[in-house]
Amino acid sequence: MTDNFPWWRGAAIYQIYPRSFMDANGDGIGDLPGITQRLPHVASLGVDAIWISPFFTSPMKDFGYDVVDYRDVDPIFGTLADFDALVARAHQLNLKVLIDQVYSHSSDEHPWFVESRSSRDNPKADWYVWADPKADGSPPSNWQSVFGGPAWTWDARRGQYYLHNFLSSQPQLNGHNPDVQDALLAVAQFWLDRGVDGFRIDALNFAMHDPAFRDNPPAPCNGKPRTRPFDYQLRVHNQSHPEIPAFIRRIRALTDRYDATFTVAEVGGEGVEEEMRAFTAGNAHLNSTYGFDFLYADALTPELVCKAITQWPDAPDGNWPSFAFENHDAPRAISRWAPPEHKAEFARMKMALLAAMRGNIILYNGEELGLEQVDIPYHQLQDPEAIANWPLTLSRDGARTPMPWTAQGGFGSDTPWLPFGDANLARSVEAQEEDANSLLHHTRAMIALRVAHPALHHGAVADCRADGPLLTFIRETSEERISCAFNLSAETITAPELPASAQTLLALNGADADELPPFAVRIAKL
Repeated sequence: MTDNFPWWRGAAIYQIYPRSFMDANGDGIGDLPGITQRLPHVASLGVDAIWISPFFTSPMKDFGYDVVDYRDVDPIFGTLADFDALVARAHQLNLKVLIDQVYSHSSDEHPWFVESRSSRDNPKADWYVWADPKADGSPPSNWQSVFGGPAWTWDARRGQYYLHNFLSSQPQLNGHNPDVQDALLAVAQFWLDRGVDGFRIDALNFAMHDPAFRDNPPAPCNGKPRTRPFDYQLRVHNQSHPEIPAFIRRIRALTDRYDATFTVAEVGGEGVEEEMRAFTAGNAHLNSTYGFDFLYADALTPELVCKAITQWPDAPDGNWPSFAFENHDAPRAISRWAPPEHKAEFARMKMALLAAMRGNIILYNGEELGLEQVDIPYHQLQDPEAIANWPLTLSRDGARTPMPWTAQGGFGSDTPWLPFGDANLARSVEAQEEDANSLLHHTRAMIALRVAHPALHHGAVADCRADGPLLTFIRETSEERISCAFNLSAETITAPELPASAQTLLALNGADADELPPFAVRIAKL
């Protein structure tokens, strides 16, 4: 953009889940050469950057979020040379490259943990979170794992429990330990030196715990089904420690030594807005945070959108949000939100809304095709959370199905690691390229509209209103004001009045000056 706006401020970022994007060697699993092969498709969307989910050496018990070697590529994905080639090709296509960093936990097969568990006095004894049992032998606290069951596992070698906020094979790194922080910063520097342009930091609010191991209080019932013990607690002591921002300042000090880098952290949970602001305050912390406002929402409502986009006041420095409607952990938005009889209209409206939102926008691979959640039968499940909580948890596998490049799949192998889903095969890239009215072409047009108008790209939000199913807001800079109106219902409603001088930029799904039919959109320059 301009000298006043770094490349990432208002950027469109495309998330790639490596296992499911493209398989270059025919083994059924996507890989780095496959990503490189398909980068022209990503560039054609008009996005600014790609974010690649973990590809590091791993036993894959949580599909790469359990890291054994932070500085190498798992053989199923390729080699470091393949990664270097991917970065070079992305940069040729003017795409920045962001990669995941997993700082809250590692695999239990990581050499750090192998050494840590070997004794209580080895050099890495305090690199993970260890604690003695209570007098009755029970765990040190009542903390529960995200994936179900206690967040503590007994280790006979040390005669202690170790903490794991996720799988028992993902022991919690002790983020309080300066040596651990040094080691993680060295990992970041390794990838920065290889040419990456920034990081998406996984589960950062889990990076530090309460050293006193105080019990979490019970959570009040919010009316939603509770499928895990984790849902019964307010997680105030096993995560979100107030010292995390100090570690973040060390991360920022490192990335500031490299040109045009970008950092965005995943911050999950309820009521984390203040924490997200602390993680991005001023010019000494992260550039952005990645919230869960929409990822698990049961419905897309005007109230939800207004709350999300107005809780980040416009400021020249810090507190810049990132938004996504779906990702590798959350069910496909079309399957959660769209009435079956209006899927096509809804998908087009949803993409227009994402393009009009203030902040960085993140598209998950296949979202540009309108991919749906695939119902994976139990015997084909790969996701450990879905297996543990079946059938009450909607499987993450259903959102991780392979990209359909052709009507036959075109993934590179006859038997990919997960099925495509028949409905998704019908939405292939090949089919949509040939259809000028497809969601794929619409996605390109919406990103181009965002880029063409500074108010949509990086302007402020004003006057966001939720009036029944009608969502309206203004995006504005000092030179441009744009009115955005969305009908988030399946009923026809009255369109808000515009001044006679307004210039319509987008009239979608039958929108006109008088009416907004189901899921219609009108965007106009004032």
